[in-house]
Amino acid sequence: MGVQYSAFKDIDINDFDAVVVGSGFAGSVTARQLAERAGMRVLIIEKRPHIGGNMYDEKDEAGILVHRYGPHIFHTNDQRAFNYLRQFSGWRAYQHHVLADWFGTYLPVPFNKNSMEIAFGEERAAHLNQKLVDTFGDERKVTINALREQDDPELAEIADFVYKNVFLFYTQKQWGLTPEEVDPSVTARVPVFISRDDRYFQDAYQGMPMEGYTALFENMLDFPGIEVCLNTEAESVFELEFADDAEDAPLTAIKLHGVPFEGPIVYTGPLDELFLARFGRLPYRSLDFVYETYDEEYKLPCGTVNFTVTEDYTRITEFKHLTGQKSDKTTIMKEYSRAYENPEEQIPYYAIINPANHAHYERYRKLTEALPNFHPLGRLAEYRYYNMDNIVGLALDLSDKLIAEATAAEGAE
Repeated sequence: MGVQYSAFKDIDINDFDAVVVGSGFAGSVTARQLAERAGMRVLIIEKRPHIGGNMYDEKDEAGILVHRYGPHIFHTNDQRAFNYLRQFSGWRAYQHHVLADWFGTYLPVPFNKNSMEIAFGEERAAHLNQKLVDTFGDERKVTINALREQDDPELAEIADFVYKNVFLFYTQKQWGLTPEEVDPSVTARVPVFISRDDRYFQDAYQGMPMEGYTALFENMLDFPGIEVCLNTEAESVFELEFADDAEDAPLTAIKLHGVPFEGPIVYTGPLDELFLARFGRLPYRSLDFVYETYDEEYKLPCGTVNFTVTEDYTRITEFKHLTGQKSDKTTIMKEYSRAYENPEEQIPYYAIINPANHAHYERYRKLTEALPNFHPLGRLAEYRYYNMDNIVGLALDLSDKLIAEATAAEGAE
């Protein structure tokens, strides 16, 4: 059958039982669950010209499958989330490895026993690694803070090396901070692995969808009752009604095509944009991507290299390592972190989470509290950082809740 696409102008809102804004994992999982398990007719409104949200991938001019919004590697300890996604795609076993470019020398990240040997030389590293084992035990993770708490100059030396050469400059670039602005609580959590396990993630379930993320989303949304409107901004088609004219007046209804919609509305976009930034825009970091294609099989030794002491970009990703694609060409992507300043040209990627910004977000969220059928879900709508598996789990939970409510309402009629 394929995904069913329609123009919003042609939609009769009375044909639908639920509306979902956004077609990333939050929106797509919820839409499929409501349609498949509850027989609901679900309208998905998507502002981009494609489904899949930030997971969207496609082949570039060289025929290399690339992720258009940064690399996405699925990893989880949540078997339910992994099993759910396995319905819609075969999976390639993939263990992600990351190296830090330390003035032209590669160090495995997170910093571990192998990194220690490269940084300090085999003889000194043997001594330092043994000291770590004697102090904390083998196959453990310890933080910079834990190293410094031992009042041992050699352990403090390890902590200082990791802080200065793996963490500090990378964090400054990622978040646009000076060294003084780097949150000490974040610094304290930077890990050192007392292990030779070089994998970036240690989760039980890891992998990449065999045909790519876009194909996975196409399979997920290929179901009777799901209809998708691309190139459609919620803030342009939602007619918001408030209790009164006060700036903080609560939202009382959302109309589509002039009709108040009373079914579930699952909103996964930026909450400030829905209200046209009436309290000012929420702060985010954005990203710019620069792609380069080379007439060689591989450019990097692994999927991602972080530039922790040099360069303006934070990291380079080489997609063929992730996808397993075979080609005599390769495409890499350089990633630059930027301030989020122009919503017309930039995408909000990372919420800048601190007490002031949380209070700012809460002012927007309170506008929606009086509308029982409005459900914010996901990174942007909740102004939080979630991994993909977290989002899948939350979408499954919300779907369970909405289906239970719909079943109870039917029973009461």
